[in-house]
Amino acid sequence: MSSPHDPYVRVRGAREHNLKGVDVDIPRDVLTVFTGVSGSGKSSLAFGTVYAEAQRRYFESVAPYARRLIHQVGAPEVGEITGLPPAVSLQQRRSAPTSRSSVGTVTNLSNSLRMLFSRAGHYPPGAERLDSDAFSPNTAAGACPECHGLGQVHRTTEELLVPDPALSIREGAIAAWPGAWQGKNLRDILDALGHDVDRPWRDLPAEQRQWILFTDEQPVVTVHPVREADRIQRPYQGTYMSARRYVMKTFSDSKSPTLRARAERFLTSAPCPACGGSRLRPEALAVTFAGRTIAELAALPLTQLADALDGTSQPARVLTEDLTSRIAPVVELGLGYLSIDRATPTLSAGELQRLRLATQLRSGLFGVVYVLDEPSAGLHPADTEALLRVLERLKAAGNTVFVVEHHLDVVRAADWLVDVGPRAGEHGGQVLHSGPVAELAAVAESATARYLFDGSPAAVRQVRTPKARLKVGPVTRHNLRGVTAEFPLGVCTAVTGVSGSGKSTLIGEITEDLAGVGRLVSVDQRPIGRTPRSNLATYTGLFDVVRKVFAGTQEARARRYGVGRFSFNVAGGRCETCQGEGFVGVELLFLPSTYAPCPDCGGARYNPETLGVTYRGRNIAQVLDLTVEAAADFFADTPAAARSLGTLLDVGLGYLRLGQPATELSGGEAQRIKLAGELQRVRRGHTLYLLDEPTAGLHPADVEVLMRQLHGLVDAGNTVVVVEHDMSVVAGADWVIDLGPGGGDAGGRVVATGTPAEVARVEGSATAPYLARVMP
Repeated sequence: MSSPHDPYVRVRGAREHNLKGVDVDIPRDVLTVFTGVSGSGKSSLAFGTVYAEAQRRYFESVAPYARRLIHQVGAPEVGEITGLPPAVSLQQRRSAPTSRSSVGTVTNLSNSLRMLFSRAGHYPPGAERLDSDAFSPNTAAGACPECHGLGQVHRTTEELLVPDPALSIREGAIAAWPGAWQGKNLRDILDALGHDVDRPWRDLPAEQRQWILFTDEQPVVTVHPVREADRIQRPYQGTYMSARRYVMKTFSDSKSPTLRARAERFLTSAPCPACGGSRLRPEALAVTFAGRTIAELAALPLTQLADALDGTSQPARVLTEDLTSRIAPVVELGLGYLSIDRATPTLSAGELQRLRLATQLRSGLFGVVYVLDEPSAGLHPADTEALLRVLERLKAAGNTVFVVEHHLDVVRAADWLVDVGPRAGEHGGQVLHSGPVAELAAVAESATARYLFDGSPAAVRQVRTPKARLKVGPVTRHNLRGVTAEFPLGVCTAVTGVSGSGKSTLIGEITEDLAGVGRLVSVDQRPIGRTPRSNLATYTGLFDVVRKVFAGTQEARARRYGVGRFSFNVAGGRCETCQGEGFVGVELLFLPSTYAPCPDCGGARYNPETLGVTYRGRNIAQVLDLTVEAAADFFADTPAAARSLGTLLDVGLGYLRLGQPATELSGGEAQRIKLAGELQRVRRGHTLYLLDEPTAGLHPADVEVLMRQLHGLVDAGNTVVVVEHDMSVVAGADWVIDLGPGGGDAGGRVVATGTPAEVARVEGSATAPYLARVMP
């Protein structure tokens, strides 16, 4: 019988996802790292079991209203867990932050800064003191009335609305207007109002053109449509809407991303003339502290902000010390180059997670289990050392730290190691080792042990000779100031540098317009879909093939089921309770909403009639539940499916299920799915592939598989450019462009270029010493 003060978290019979009845004991109050190849089950153990059970227990302790919902949310599949304290999760899953969310709102730094201005700011003579809300652009009290606190105003011009003035209105001169009937309706209304819709736009009088495009009037007129032979059209009352009004209304009100994106093509955005882009009312901008407005301080990198607050007068000392103490952990985690007003959507998932980690450092909690999801993702080796110091501080404060991680330096720093494997998907799900790091060396079947303890130098690879060079720049954007770089073509180039040094900004300047690029394929880590409706099979086009196979079965033909019957996105074959999602949303008051399996179909997505059709003994829901590896055998004699599945296996995604919702995929998995989609196309001619941290979230064994694919692309005559922090990948490249030397204002320069061996010897480069360690 374990005592309430059991020094271990004891898990018995964990069967979540691919876990095979796992029993494991993990000590409390230490740093434990969970390792294993991608898809082995380490996240299922750390997040899906341990954290999920802690969350369930928390819900059990709250109001009956919440408890009623817990049964819908479901408990993790585990026999029992004892010795489990409350848990805090810091995952990489990116929510959908709005443009109003910023570094300051994530870290609570904005609140402290507003309080400082409210209480200790220097007010103009006679001005009354403002509440802290008056310094927030997200409140009615503080937002600039002109731009509603967004800092940008959207405008349009005649040139944008009418790109070809040689056309008449009937020929579609007003490109911003909608197509189909709605556009014809607006043209008919103008005709009824007496405007000449058949004259070239440029020949119309200026005041008429101005009125048609920009009026706020909405006259109503009787329209007599031109009779068409096959149908009678009666007169109707039509209301006119100018092109600007239509574009602005669509942009601000439309729920359709496609329509919004179309409207945005006809708009320019500029800093708001009233607030100069600061987003605040004049009254708030009239208050200063240390000679600066709140907008000016919020725009400073955090390192400079801390300096500006240093040495302020006694009355404000308590408030400034609170602010600087909140800034310190953010700077310590290598994020000192960020400013308080930096919008959250512009941050990487790794930066966002480290900001949350910095906030936890300040929270002063103890006796808690922190469960972190690859906190080193997107981190330069120099920044990883700072991360380890922070994890040590969380532990020293009396907490238990569980980290799911691939970075070998973080693994080596662990007090305890839980290695899951031996392989991915159904070939994983077992704990191979739970104990001190050094003892993993004796576990023969561990993929992690091979990389952790193998001291033999990497094989020397012949550096390729470039065919030509691609000149990029001079680039002046973000922290890059007139930077020029040359990318060799026909080879593999790694772009390196500490976080915030300008790597992504530089490769973002490579476009198809540059001489020598040819075809450009940019493979980023953005999600392949934002709802459970989008999945691996739909994204790769594999689902079309699967539906055709089912529609071709004897049973489907006898029931007259077409291809559409087997889609969960349209009515007919899907379960109508969850509308084919397999999940229903559960709204929890004051807590994030969550998904629970549909009570009718149990997550199968289809109605019983559709599930009655089988192919080789499986219905469509069971096929979607197959892993890529199992599906490759199942569809081995269906060429269209086999090709698609083969490329997914080539990039190391054999463990994913075909129907795995996009919301469950990591950024690295989404990126490799996109790469697989690209690889299955028949390629012609030279292509330049741009990849931003393709190895993020990958075990070293999976990195090898991915790099074989990328080097294969180069051998086939293409160019590959990767932004990368994994030094083994950098060492295997043909050319390196190193940016730095620091992040933010301390970076933005090309510090070194050359072969990996040459860059490893450059003094003043933050990358060189780490690259030198892995060079053969």
